[in-house]
Amino acid sequence: MLRRRTALSFTAAAVLAATPLLTSCGTPHPGAAAVVGGKQITVSTVQARVDAVRAAQHGNPQAAQLIAASSDLQRNTVHSLIQDQVIEQAAKDAGVSVSPREVQQARASAEQQAGGAAQLRTQLLQTYAMVPADIEESIRSDLTLRKVEQYYGADVQTAAGQAEILDVLRKTSDKLGVDVNPRYGSWNAKKLTLDSTKEPWITQVTKTSTTA
Repeated sequence: MLRRRTALSFTAAAVLAATPLLTSCGTPHPGAAAVVGGKQITVSTVQARVDAVRAAQHGNPQAAQLIAASSDLQRNTVHSLIQDQVIEQAAKDAGVSVSPREVQQARASAEQQAGGAAQLRTQLLQTYAMVPADIEESIRSDLTLRKVEQYYGADVQTAAGQAEILDVLRKTSDKLGVDVNPRYGSWNAKKLTLDSTKEPWITQVTKTSTTA
């Protein structure tokens, strides 16, 4: 069981419409892709992750398809790194944390469900443009978000639960302050997304929806 950019779906879907944007005209920190709570997400960090994914994709028989399907990889990488920091701060505020043991147990479970470690790595690369080096970080962030949800008693399988946790994350984002290099988009403070990002956090639940 992995997370939004892996096998779990947590996104800030359009619970509210017509929302204003908190946009950046350019970060005040040279070399920064984004600044969250005064901490830089560097362009070099983003590029290193993108390069690692592209290298892995080029080694896959379906390279052309994988690259085409992840054409917005840079933006989505920045978005993922931002949301990790927002989730981490929300967890600190709630006084919850995830242990290395919990991460290892979740990874073992995911590998078992996938049919093995190699199969999991292949699935994550093909479906979520994720390389092995990022798997445990993704698991940790996902488990952390779940604990935040549990702390607030938010059931994200319901619209009410989604709205509740989104409000928590929204306030956390506002508290931290998010400034994004325009090269990667602009931060939507209400939806907690980068403009044009394809990485939602909480799959929207509607009365007519048949899937989560």
